[in-house]
Amino acid sequence: MVMIGTCMVIGDGVLTPAISVFSAVSGLELSLSKDQHEYAVIPITCAILVFLFALQHYGTHRVGFLFAPIVLCWLLCMSAIGLYNIIRWNPHIYQALNPSYMITFLKKTRKSGWMSLGGILLCMTGSEAMFADLGHFSYSAIQLAFTSLVYPSLILGYMGQAAYLSKHHKFDASNQIGFYIAVPESVRWPVLVLAILASVVGSQAIISGTFSIINQSQSLSCFPRVKVVHTSAKIHGQIYIPEVNWMLMILCIAVTVGFRNTKHMGNASGLAVITVMFVTTCLMSVVMMLCWHRSPLLALAFFLFFGSIEALYFSASLIKFLEGAWVPILLSLILLAVMFVWHHTTIKKYEYDMHNKVTLEWLLALGDKLGVVRVPGIGLVYTDLTSGVPANFSRFVTNLPAFHRVLVFVCVKSVPVPHVLPAERYLVGRVGHRSYRCIVRYGYRDVHQDVDSFETELVESLAAFIKLDALFRCSDAAGEVDERVLEELHELCEARESGTAFILGHSHVQTKPGSSLLKKLAVGVVYNFLRRNCRGPDVVLRVPPASLLEVGMVYVL
Repeated sequence: MVMIGTCMVIGDGVLTPAISVFSAVSGLELSLSKDQHEYAVIPITCAILVFLFALQHYGTHRVGFLFAPIVLCWLLCMSAIGLYNIIRWNPHIYQALNPSYMITFLKKTRKSGWMSLGGILLCMTGSEAMFADLGHFSYSAIQLAFTSLVYPSLILGYMGQAAYLSKHHKFDASNQIGFYIAVPESVRWPVLVLAILASVVGSQAIISGTFSIINQSQSLSCFPRVKVVHTSAKIHGQIYIPEVNWMLMILCIAVTVGFRNTKHMGNASGLAVITVMFVTTCLMSVVMMLCWHRSPLLALAFFLFFGSIEALYFSASLIKFLEGAWVPILLSLILLAVMFVWHHTTIKKYEYDMHNKVTLEWLLALGDKLGVVRVPGIGLVYTDLTSGVPANFSRFVTNLPAFHRVLVFVCVKSVPVPHVLPAERYLVGRVGHRSYRCIVRYGYRDVHQDVDSFETELVESLAAFIKLDALFRCSDAAGEVDERVLEELHELCEARESGTAFILGHSHVQTKPGSSLLKKLAVGVVYNFLRRNCRGPDVVLRVPPASLLEVGMVYVL
């Protein structure tokens, strides 16, 4: 269920920019003929979308200072236009706030009224997009902004449109310009420009929210590895994902060109939004019981009250399947398949590595039978495990019984802080005789070193660890300890002069012989294709000039 909600949020990241920009640009219909509108609105919308996504790599913090004034001006503009229409056309429209009219409407219209609920969802999607990037705002800030500004502005804006429509019964409901028709002609062009700017801000919010939720999914091993660029050195949540950004842009343009009207886009966006709301309600009832330790009856009451309302809207949106609602469902199914396969196979691969890891002592004991020899130099074996010897290295030794005199198992980790101090970057521990484990930590704003500086810092960290480790050894003969430390440091220097080999082991996931064809296709195609084509953290590695044996070791692995 969590994956379904996540996929719908990502789908909303495709639909909201398309419908927001298209709806804003559709105000040009008032000044253009039908033929001119067809050849102008779509290209302008696509151009704005390309411009919006092209700006993402600069980071929200560079242009974010403009967002608040634009949104504030747009909300005040909606309020002013709404008040104007209320005062001019129907001052008694405030009576529509009475909930009894909603019940009367549903009683009179019955099935047609229930079907219209899917279109009413568009009243919520705009305000929902404003808070899509929730991690950047505090709880109290969201409450204050929504209750004091956003909600009153939306109510006044919709009441103004209702007041206008109550006096203009011949208005064609199939027309695309319901908002702009109620705007006075003297301010129509400034409102059009402001609406386009506000649509860009709303689109930016949902795009940032999509980046955030994909980054969180990737951290939970539920999404393929993609390159995450942190655009701000101070705010952790401001990120940019190039592959996802361009994919969203292509899908947004495809939706805009394919639908060409807000009705189908609205049906698609409405279904995505109400699905996210319904999933959130279901999960919140679970959180109330398991995390907040509330009464199950309270959680059930919460679910029944909000869930019944959302289920009503969800069913009304679902019947619009052939009128655009199929888009978020199709996107979600594709994303769900990718996320589920990636998560399942990643967990299975990690379990295999954990169950098949061995100790270095076992390898060394086996070395007498295999004739394992230690060759000069430093061998850096890269692995995701923070304990034990990875299975690919044990397989390598049993097939080619030789490894370097100084062996270091290197595990590179990214930590959620901007920078890691050089003194805290390398965490070194002893695995066996002349064998070490080093966990290398990088912050999300750290620049990865080149090979030479990385090798130098790693060797210095190993030397510092050897000296520090000697202080904690319990021995009666201090001279003996000093002699062993000098000998170990001397071997480390000799190994450094002999050269360093970077050894990478790539593992592959395969299904069992008795697995179904669907499972073979999913694991074989989806996981292995994404693993080979999706980039992970930028770790630059190369093999320096090496002996024939070292070249053979890298080739075999």
